[in-house]
Amino acid sequence: MDNIVDALSTAYKEFVAAAANVLEAKETTGGQKTVATDAALENFKQRWELFRVACDQAEEFVESVKQRIGSECLVDEATGSVAGKPGQAATTGLPPISAVRLEQMSKAVRWLVIELQNGGTAGGSVHAHPSVPFDTRFSEDGAQ
Repeated sequence: MDNIVDALSTAYKEFVAAAANVLEAKETTGGQKTVATDAALENFKQRWELFRVACDQAEEFVESVKQRIGSECLVDEATGSVAGKPGQAATTGLPPISAVRLEQMSKAVRWLVIELQNGGTAGGSVHAHPSVPFDTRFSEDGAQ
């Protein structure tokens, strides 16, 4: 995470410095278009693009962390490994499921979403997809 923050900070500083260079070049030439102002503008454009890339990378990192934390919370909740706060019931009324089973169901849902996004007919059984193995110990998986 430190690398992402450092990269974003560096890209921002270089972007601001490039903006300052454009302003200085314009002031030096009295607002006239010269080779120096064109070079400063080109550098500014490059630094802007690099700053945008750094922002996108930071945003992707934040999203991945949010998803990972959400998944961990979901697994904890589903497997019953989260103890309730004092004075609160620790159960949700649903029996806990195994983390493996939860991951299998999550993969099945992801494959359905991908199929639907690609215009496929998701009318077939999710169990037909070879990369989504289901644990046959669970009765709801065996009954089709």
